[in-house]
Amino acid sequence: MGSTEFYPDEAPAHEATVAAFEIEAHPVTNAQFAAFVAATGYVTVAERALDPADYPGVATEDLVPGALVFTPTTGPVDLADSQQWWRWRPGARWDAPHGPGTSVEGREDHPVVQVSFEDAQAYATWAGRSLPTEAEWEYAARGGLDGARFAWGDEHRPDGELLANHWQGSFPHRNTGAQGWVGTSPVGTFPANGYGLVDMTGNVWEWTTSYYTPDHAGRARSAAEVAAARAALTVEIPAYVLTGAAQDGPGEHPDRTSAGSGDAPDPRAAASAEPGSTIPRMVLKGGSHLCAPEYCLRYRPAARSPQAVDTATSHIGFRCVVRPPVAVAPAVAPVSARDLLG
Repeated sequence: MGSTEFYPDEAPAHEATVAAFEIEAHPVTNAQFAAFVAATGYVTVAERALDPADYPGVATEDLVPGALVFTPTTGPVDLADSQQWWRWRPGARWDAPHGPGTSVEGREDHPVVQVSFEDAQAYATWAGRSLPTEAEWEYAARGGLDGARFAWGDEHRPDGELLANHWQGSFPHRNTGAQGWVGTSPVGTFPANGYGLVDMTGNVWEWTTSYYTPDHAGRARSAAEVAAARAALTVEIPAYVLTGAAQDGPGEHPDRTSAGSGDAPDPRAAASAEPGSTIPRMVLKGGSHLCAPEYCLRYRPAARSPQAVDTATSHIGFRCVVRPPVAVAPAVAPVSARDLLG
């Protein structure tokens, strides 16, 4: 996993091992998330009032529920300043992703957005599933290709074909649409990778349970260590599989975290925070419909991006995993969820 060709935080390219897992064929959709909300009454982070203690210096009148929404500029701008195209929109939420007056009606098969890390975790728990680690996600995204730049190979657009939903035109002011879609597209609009998974790159960024690090240096392992880990995989089923606990198991790449589990604070959480902040950041994978080659060539398996756990935006979604099938009791998720999840 990883790469030395593009962004510094993707390096070094190295070997990692993951235990057996299954991953959903596409990101969680608006219809699936709506079923979760209807069944549980769950209120997303974007819908909750903000605690002044968490945002010192912010005026009380500004502490209203909402989320970040991409807003195109009127023309070319300095791409070093992302605040020019991101706006805090009061009232923006999963079912009104661009603020009051917008909705997901007619977009039930689009990936859900405006979901924070906590929201994604809550859905996964309800469905009897989990969020993937970065190593699991990247393994799945590669679709069996070893070290390829993209989920489909090394060429950006083989035979001129667009193979992922990413920005078309001049970012951030002119987007001509990916196969006619400006913004998210229905899951599966673009071809699946070698494992039959769609939208692993492009469309929406996806949450993982791995705390962000500035590179992979602390996680890279030697070939001998990887070989030993692979051998250990055949010995026994890891305890975390049977208990559902989020911890490192035999052969597991050491980036599984206990975020949100109620365990003792993980030192990686504090280290992941942006300088001057105490809010942990997780690794996002896959890029999104806002990625443009001149600004964000991150619709690739190796690409990664940090995101604060309290943040919801109009280009972040998620998908779930199961480790392994025998670890999930048949009655964990409601029948309604299983009907939708497949």
